[in-house]
Amino acid sequence: MPPEPSPHLPAHAAPVPAQVDVLVVGGGINGAGIARDLAGRGWQVLLCERDDLAGHTSSSSTKLIHGGLRYLEHYEFALVRKALQEREVLLKSAPHIMWPLRFVMPHDPAMRPAWMIRAGLFLYDHLAHREMLPGSNGIDLRHSPIGPPLKGQYTHGFEYSDGWVDDARLVLLNALDARERGATVLTRSPCTHVQRSASGWTATLQTPQGARTVQARALVNAAGPWADHFLRHAAHPAGTEALATQHLRLVKGSHIVVRRLFEHDHAYIFQNPDKRIAFAIPFEREFTLIGTTDVELPNAWLHTPGPAQVDDAEVAYLCEQTSRYFKQPVTPADVVWRYAGVRPLLDDESGDPSAVTRDYLLEPNTEAAPLLSVWGGKITTFRKLAEDAADLVGHMLGQPRPSWTATAHLPGGDLHAWIGPAQQPDTDFARLVDVARSRYPFLPDALAHRLCRAYGSRIDRVLGNATDLAGLGPEVAPGLFEAELRYMVREEWARCADDVLWRRSKLGLHLTSVQHGAVADWFERPSLT
Repeated sequence: MPPEPSPHLPAHAAPVPAQVDVLVVGGGINGAGIARDLAGRGWQVLLCERDDLAGHTSSSSTKLIHGGLRYLEHYEFALVRKALQEREVLLKSAPHIMWPLRFVMPHDPAMRPAWMIRAGLFLYDHLAHREMLPGSNGIDLRHSPIGPPLKGQYTHGFEYSDGWVDDARLVLLNALDARERGATVLTRSPCTHVQRSASGWTATLQTPQGARTVQARALVNAAGPWADHFLRHAAHPAGTEALATQHLRLVKGSHIVVRRLFEHDHAYIFQNPDKRIAFAIPFEREFTLIGTTDVELPNAWLHTPGPAQVDDAEVAYLCEQTSRYFKQPVTPADVVWRYAGVRPLLDDESGDPSAVTRDYLLEPNTEAAPLLSVWGGKITTFRKLAEDAADLVGHMLGQPRPSWTATAHLPGGDLHAWIGPAQQPDTDFARLVDVARSRYPFLPDALAHRLCRAYGSRIDRVLGNATDLAGLGPEVAPGLFEAELRYMVREEWARCADDVLWRRSKLGLHLTSVQHGAVADWFERPSLT
């Protein structure tokens, strides 16, 4: 077993084991999910990530748990079915960070005929079994609270169900579960070199405490957009064998956030003249999230330091497409935040980036020590991908072990001790908030709601024995107390203000630059180094 972390050490200071069964490279959703699944099967696992958990693609999605309605037009029936099957599995596993969301598609006859949309929604309703999510229906926008924000020519539409997820916290919860099941999780620790032999892998990790060497029986390459690059530049085979046959296409998806454009809790899906779609989604109570684009990137992007950047042309495109539908035009001046994620799509030689498959492929290589490379994937299917990957790793190590995640909760997702037996994810969460408010009556309503959303049934681990706000320590920024910051450092690998304000929460949207600075200053305290 890996060394037990000291309860007095922050998460990022975990000791590095000299030997493990499986080294997982990449701390996005696929890497974290695979590490969790493997650890739960009893394998000794080390997960290393060069930056923060969910530091790139996995915190920059459209934040949907969805089957992918538009993929039906590309005849991706197997992918849509797989994703639809996963929706309710995920919603049950963590109702604090995932919840059902109704989508409305205003009908524009110039885009797609009504019969085609009805046929697509019929398939969407019936390709997989549904227990919780209601099916689709038509909607008269002239007599619905959904209609007023839209231009008058949109009189009818269609309504269907999918889900919403806090994508960055989803990654974090998988990493937490992996660690609690015995895995070692290292952030800010790039794997700079791996050497393969017949018996195993020797890896060099550049950790904050210095270079470390780790021996692993098997290697999982879950580096996301860098998966191909990692094999070519860091992994060295035992002989002349090729490590992989697949390649990626890197497609940037950009998003913008504006002040709230509508008061209701539904999302919109808009059809664009270029046959793409755009979403307008309620976000962080006060905002609307709009996305996304499909812009193919050259491989040179892999060598460019820093996150992917949103081009002004992409902002203009998203504003133009949503303004075709909303009475209130959306302009670039309205944008309060923009972000982009790079999708590592499996290269299927499609000419149109928006038509490239969102499915995944797992490529095992057993020419010497076992190697598994992860190509493609999407957030909705991460659990199934991880399950398939863990099955393959078990076979390659000569000891298959049973799967377990289909009925398991993620950390904070089991609300039973607070509210009793589960009913529906959305109503279960509302019950949790009610109980938390009664148990911690000193919490302002907005703070109680946010903490329940972030931590679920683990809110008591954040609040400790506090009986008033003073018991949470200084308020470092509005609504952000020292007790929560210390929890993020101790348990959630937080190392800087951006980790807290943009990944473990979205408080960055709600705070001023001066308040951002106060959080950054808190992390500069000598006691945290």
